[in-house]
Amino acid sequence: MHNYLYVNKLSMLPNIYKEVEGENRMRVVELHPSSKEAGDRLARKDRAAFSVAHARSVDIISLNSEETYQSIVGFGGAFTEAGAHALSRMSAAKREEVLRAYFDPNTGSRYTLCRTHINSCDFSLGNYAYSEEDGDYDLSSFDISRDRELLIPFIKDAQNLSNNGFQLFASPWSPPVWMKTTGEMNNGGQLKPECREAWALYFTKYIEAYGAEGIPIWGLTVQNEPQATQTWDSCIYSHEEQRDFVRDYLGPRLKAASMGDVKVIVWDHNKDEILDCAEQILSDADAARYIWGVGFHWYAGDHFEALDAVHNLFPDKRLLATENCQEFGVKFGSWELGERYAHSIIGDLNNWAVGWVDWNMVLDETGGPNHAGNLCDAPIIADTQNDVLHYQNAYYYIGHFSRFIEPGAVRIGCRVSADHLEATAFKNPDGSLAMVVLNATEDAAAFTVSDGTDSVDHELPARSIATLVLRDQDAWGD
Repeated sequence: MHNYLYVNKLSMLPNIYKEVEGENRMRVVELHPSSKEAGDRLARKDRAAFSVAHARSVDIISLNSEETYQSIVGFGGAFTEAGAHALSRMSAAKREEVLRAYFDPNTGSRYTLCRTHINSCDFSLGNYAYSEEDGDYDLSSFDISRDRELLIPFIKDAQNLSNNGFQLFASPWSPPVWMKTTGEMNNGGQLKPECREAWALYFTKYIEAYGAEGIPIWGLTVQNEPQATQTWDSCIYSHEEQRDFVRDYLGPRLKAASMGDVKVIVWDHNKDEILDCAEQILSDADAARYIWGVGFHWYAGDHFEALDAVHNLFPDKRLLATENCQEFGVKFGSWELGERYAHSIIGDLNNWAVGWVDWNMVLDETGGPNHAGNLCDAPIIADTQNDVLHYQNAYYYIGHFSRFIEPGAVRIGCRVSADHLEATAFKNPDGSLAMVVLNATEDAAAFTVSDGTDSVDHELPARSIATLVLRDQDAWGD
């Protein structure tokens, strides 16, 4: 009974049509599954009526559209020089296929929130900065020509495919060498105190330069992983240093440059320390007035309760998953990869995250290139030797959210009576409801979705995920 909704077909249920604004309409559930054994990958499998039919399962997912939480900004991934380089080694047709896979409004994942790097990151071909001239405090040498080679064309081609565009935020991994206490971009180090004003100016120069390329910058994170000394591009900030930099330098500089609408995001590191960071930075009202939200990564574990705690203390600040990926190289065919994505996305969304951003959208067959050997996985792997694309199941799993939960969607009440199922639900701006359900167990799971009045029954196969979309349907529609 896999992938079957336990109600009669629409043509057999004329009695459940409802009058809505003088027209015959009914509420319809569309099913979009992906499963390990059945081989389904997001395609619509069935439609059924959401009706007063008797529930067949003891496991209930209860929806309450009157109980509302945060509004969604979007879902997406990151544009990196490594990803752009991998695509540059593929045929034009395969490069186009990847871009459409993520940004085509009809057949793609419909990404609406993406990230990129300021200066180099580990997923660059090597260290570089936009100002390499020692002591150039007024940044007269600032130049993004390196990005024009691979990175900017990657972003602009995605813009041209995206129907309504996407928001783009940018993160630095390290300031230029001459601004660092260690005199190198790799291996940690700190921003020299005398360079704080120039570094704040650097952000505005970046926004101006990208804007001139037709790429608006929606947001900035202050520093990628500010408490990790990495063998690649990295820079250390204490919470107090990050607070003071935003309050005294970055915030005022953005405001003076008429860039106060650019979203400033602090932390951009693991969830295990997010509460301590938020308390120390956001408790300072002068710093907090410049800050839109707090970014986080998944590498230290779930810590969903920490997100809830931050929201409760600072409900006016947003929480955003800014980077997540499978470490240690490519895991071809790993079903656990997609399940890790879905578990994390559901947990983060159910604890106030307003969006979820993957790391590299595409990498080569090695999980790179990465100039520090920090190879990772990606939802699409480009075999540059054979001009073949490998779609990891993570691509489909994140698509269960990005394709159906739209910007502006509001999370609604969604309670699951069964421990073996995970779920989240949203009301889209058009009034439709989108619910994602994950079954990561080795057994099929039957359940009933109910809003207290109407219901529908469904069974998820073992190791599967499904998006159920509930919308009004014309009685004589298809």
